[in-house]
Amino acid sequence: MDVIGGKWKVLILWALNERTCRFGELRRMVPGITEKVLASHLRELEEDGIVHREAHEEVPPRVEYSLTPLGAGLNDALRPLGAWGREHILTDTGRPSA
Repeated sequence: MDVIGGKWKVLILWALNERTCRFGELRRMVPGITEKVLASHLRELEEDGIVHREAHEEVPPRVEYSLTPLGAGLNDALRPLGAWGREHILTDTGRPSA
């Protein structure tokens, strides 16, 4: 749970499940996240072996993020949890949606 703890990490993982992304793309795919938090979470996910960071020697610098095999496996494990959440999402009344 430490690896995916917090509000944003699962959303980052799901965004990277779609494709390899640059920092700005990820920021747009995860609305509401600040640059500081995104950078911090990406660093932590990289340290945990979940995300791969590839820096290209170009001007301007280009950095791309992708899931490692371990990260892809984690997304596979989270998929049923996401399905459960969609099935049991609460409405404004506090009752599960139909």
